[in-house]
Amino acid sequence: MLKPVLGVAATGLAAVILWKLLVLFLLPLFGIALAVVFTVLKIAMIVAAVSFAIWLFRRVGRREASVA
Repeated sequence: MLKPVLGVAATGLAAVILWKLLVLFLLPLFGIALAVVFTVLKIAMIVAAVSFAIWLFRRVGRREASVA
């Protein structure tokens, strides 16, 4: 009666140990991927801010040229 339960328990214990090892080894990869995503977002925000500044300066320059 206890023999099948011990097999299931051993399989569950092995799965938990393998899961812990997998997380331990893959955690740095998730960190690197997250860092790359945030770096790309940071660069995109800088490009967007520069593009907005250029657009704003051109718009203000056009308005002053039409007034003068």
